[in-house]
Amino acid sequence: MKELIYWISNRLRWNFWVGWAQTRLMQAHVKTFGGMAVTSQLNAIHFKADGSVVNLGVLGYRVVTTAFVNFVVDQLQTETSVFGDFKYHDSGVGTTAEAIGDTGIETTDGESRATGTQTESAANAYRSVGTISYTTTKAITEHLLANDPTAGTGMDRTVFSAVNVVNGDSIQFTYTLTISAGG
Repeated sequence: MKELIYWISNRLRWNFWVGWAQTRLMQAHVKTFGGMAVTSQLNAIHFKADGSVVNLGVLGYRVVTTAFVNFVVDQLQTETSVFGDFKYHDSGVGTTAEAIGDTGIETTDGESRATGTQTESAANAYRSVGTISYTTTKAITEHLLANDPTAGTGMDRTVFSAVNVVNGDSIQFTYTLTISAGG
């Protein structure tokens, strides 16, 4: 029941539907007309201190940052070792809608960034899974994937409906970036 309540409240947000629509339109465009599309998706599972588990499902579909896009272009010219470091998950309590100019978390929650496990969910999809553990009561409302454990370039910031955590809770974030080739 908790999953359903969260699922509904998170999907009542305007930015959730804008991201969902953009993702579907880009996928349809690539399939129909060709071209390249980059889409993102953030999922989460809430592990509670009492042992219960709440699958929160899709939290959001956007926003890949301008800083990350510029970073990719720079890496094509001069590769550095930090290119493969986009695995650090951060969460916060900020509520301002995500934007392409976001390079960091809006309001920190005071917890350390988690180092994600990097995999391919498909040949064209990068995935990072990271779990953040919480030590105090707070309402988590944002997530950032970055290439540094404390600062760095933010790849994607997502804002979502509040996930209330207490000491001993953790959230497992799964971030997927899909790059579709077309032609």
